[in-house]
Amino acid sequence: MTMLAAILYDLDGTIVNTDPLHFRIWQALLKEHGIEIDEEFYKNRMSGRLNPFIVRDLFPEFSSEEVIKFSDRKEAEFRELAAELTPIPGLLEVIAWADERGIKQAVVTNAPPENAKHMLSVLNLEHRFERVFVSQEIGMAKPDPGPYLYALAYFGLNAQQALVFEDSPSGIRSAVGAGISTVGIASSQTPSELYDLGVMLAIPDFKDSQLWKLLGKSGVGSRRVGVGEES
Repeated sequence: MTMLAAILYDLDGTIVNTDPLHFRIWQALLKEHGIEIDEEFYKNRMSGRLNPFIVRDLFPEFSSEEVIKFSDRKEAEFRELAAELTPIPGLLEVIAWADERGIKQAVVTNAPPENAKHMLSVLNLEHRFERVFVSQEIGMAKPDPGPYLYALAYFGLNAQQALVFEDSPSGIRSAVGAGISTVGIASSQTPSELYDLGVMLAIPDFKDSQLWKLLGKSGVGSRRVGVGEES
């Protein structure tokens, strides 16, 4: 079994369950324009996608400036309410487990740069990851495998040496497309939907016993272990 050398985390919906907040804000803003959306529409058409693509789909008549203005307003409102967010249960334990074993950890996200920085600060996680790879900054966005391949190249690793945590269809397609074993966090999709997308394991949060079995944790220890290997 290849030794696990890096864990790559998505941000929205994986490190923190932001989808309910994003949904509330989208719902309110779109209602101003006479557009009603429900959670199913949000899950299938919006979750995990970049704002400009969402806005262009909903408002094809918008100019480029209007798309940017609408997207910026939505994210400004999100940041105002982000203080209510908390990490997905068990996340801090996984981060500590990986730290003990010298496993590299990074965030790979489609979130706007300002949002990513703000969320990690609110969650007191800004110093817990070696890098934060933001799609807008590296010029590639999920569902393209590029962001995860970029992260692997940065660390000088191959896909078999990494593990990804993701929640959205676009993110899972990106990670699976990069050939990386992926664990799905069922915050925005059902476990069945996550398995259909190609995850190796679907869990409700990071406390799930199946995850710890996968990580090889049977107790407190400091030995490095590979995915699927028990300590």
